[in-house]
Amino acid sequence: MLDFNVSGHPKRRKSVFREYTEAILIALVAALFLRAFVVQAFKIPSGSMIPTLAIGDHILVNKLSYGIRFPDVNWIPFAGCVDLARGAHAVEWDIPERGDVIVFVYPQDRCKDFVKRVVAVPGDELVIRNKKVYINGDLVEDAHARFEDRGISLGADHVRDNLGPVKVPDGHVFVMGDNRDRSFDSRFWGFVPIEDVRGRAFVKYWSWDSENGRLRWWRIGRLIH
Repeated sequence: MLDFNVSGHPKRRKSVFREYTEAILIALVAALFLRAFVVQAFKIPSGSMIPTLAIGDHILVNKLSYGIRFPDVNWIPFAGCVDLARGAHAVEWDIPERGDVIVFVYPQDRCKDFVKRVVAVPGDELVIRNKKVYINGDLVEDAHARFEDRGISLGADHVRDNLGPVKVPDGHVFVMGDNRDRSFDSRFWGFVPIEDVRGRAFVKYWSWDSENGRLRWWRIGRLIH
């Protein structure tokens, strides 16, 4: 039986190719929208956030944690990457807080994303003395911090263990890796502009130990604190 439209003419059925093409395009647009505005996946390449995040952990980042941003597409010449971080906030309802694990654009190379923990926020005065962190004069007891080197660095990288006082400027945060002796972070290259924060990491959805060739199933589905 033929199907007729309102004008009385038989409807033409879509070809299978057209139906698949439309479905793929719709899925692609939806995926791009989700990646740009809602959630994005990242893989952990280094051990700077051990034990919270291990090499081979795959995490999801909530891009709505601090507001809704219209991405500003910026092609970086000769680097082969597109910078989508800096863009106007349509709505901003929060800023990163101390203890948040965030993903952000590395200030010294906008083609790279880093993941670290927020240690100090705008207006905070930070001091590091012999690995101990003080915020506004108070000692911070961070249960996430891990130390592999018992010694105190006195060489060119002395800021690893002794720094400040420094005051966090408006619109910026100070970040550090949980693996304090093995993290390249704000102690070495400075503050992170809040406008460069992609979002807050909230869950590990996959974890693969490539060194031993095994799935770390006990890490999958764990929330990131």
